[in-house]
Amino acid sequence: MAAKTTVGDYVTLQRGTTYKGNLVGKPGPALLGLGAIQPGGGFREGDYKTYGGECPPKLMLFPGDLFVSLKGATKDGKMIGSVARVPSSVSSGRLTQDTVKLEFGDSSTEAKNFLYWVLRTPQYREYCDGRATGSAVVALSRDDFLTYPVPPVTTTRKRIVELLETLDSKIELNRRMNATLEAMAQALFKSWFVKFEPVHAKLHARPLPGMDDATTALFPATFEGSGSKQIPSGWTIETVGEIVDCVGGGTPSTAEPKYWEDGTHHWATPKDFSSLQAPVLLDTDRKLTDAGIAKISSGLLPVGTLLLSSRAPVGYLAITAIPVAINQGFIAIKCNERASNFFMLNWCQTNMAEIESRATGTTFAEISKQNFRPLPVVVPPEKLMTAFTTKVAPLYAQISTNLRQSSNLANLRDTLLPKLFSGRLGVMDVDEVAGALE
Repeated sequence: MAAKTTVGDYVTLQRGTTYKGNLVGKPGPALLGLGAIQPGGGFREGDYKTYGGECPPKLMLFPGDLFVSLKGATKDGKMIGSVARVPSSVSSGRLTQDTVKLEFGDSSTEAKNFLYWVLRTPQYREYCDGRATGSAVVALSRDDFLTYPVPPVTTTRKRIVELLETLDSKIELNRRMNATLEAMAQALFKSWFVKFEPVHAKLHARPLPGMDDATTALFPATFEGSGSKQIPSGWTIETVGEIVDCVGGGTPSTAEPKYWEDGTHHWATPKDFSSLQAPVLLDTDRKLTDAGIAKISSGLLPVGTLLLSSRAPVGYLAITAIPVAINQGFIAIKCNERASNFFMLNWCQTNMAEIESRATGTTFAEISKQNFRPLPVVVPPEKLMTAFTTKVAPLYAQISTNLRQSSNLANLRDTLLPKLFSGRLGVMDVDEVAGALE
């Protein structure tokens, strides 16, 4: 059997096609286009739209399948050639006109995994950058993709792939754990502050499983008001602007080096939120100097500030785990004992449709602070707000811990990737992987 030396020796390409818009959202496979691929490689988890139209087998994707973007929606070229592997969380998918499926002659898992990680290496990314063509939309030709040279499979390279798979599995485990923890916090919020389940239980003398006596005592046994304005007795309906401070941000001149060069202060834009897998911000792409921070009226916001992207797009949410300044694409929600950051995070998640409905604009939708502040909030007494914060704070603390570990694992993964081409793996590399997984 001839040695495999190029991508084309491993795979052929199946191009995706367009689909009928009126069938989007109907029961069927997930539409996996550019939005399902991380720039540079990797699958991007999300709430994918489904497609209820005809899906020939050749257009279908299943867990373990690889698909690639040979063109991008932006001029920076970061999407060009980026590869993703369908995870087990997506039972079936459909190619779009923006993606191609890799069809392997050798369907072994070992061959798929090896090529997947070769297409994640910095050497491959550099190759894509050097061959991207186009101005408005950049692209990588099929021939250039298929002729990319692949190193021979050796015992050492197999070991490197095993380590990369181990790291990836741990990162995915952390992601699933965080999704569960976040869902637990959301379920508690909705039970207490949307459905008022403890109040209904006390009103009808039903037991409250899993709730201690001290917490039970914080809920009233009656409602006041009527219709849609009925709320638990003793609670209030107030506006966002009455219970928290909302501030905006700005962008210092990018033409002025003193604002940016060797900056050490985090500066967030909505782009930093596009790949977050949990609502916690640990880092930003760009940093500002002291002089840059001084140009933003809201300055450096403290740890624990809740950020809501107000445009491009509306609706990204995260609590800051670092002091951070923001650009004009955010509303920063500075919370206090009247409405904690965990309460407001879950309130925003629950009421996102209402938030989005207050957005205006013709070029792009944007919700202003003026339109955000008047939104009504059902506010519980301070002791109950504190009780909620006490219960969910450990959940978000664990989410932050998992995110930091995953960041460290990803950094280690990125140090291993170039070694697929060098074919060298030291004892220290193996020890680092083992230590990171403990």
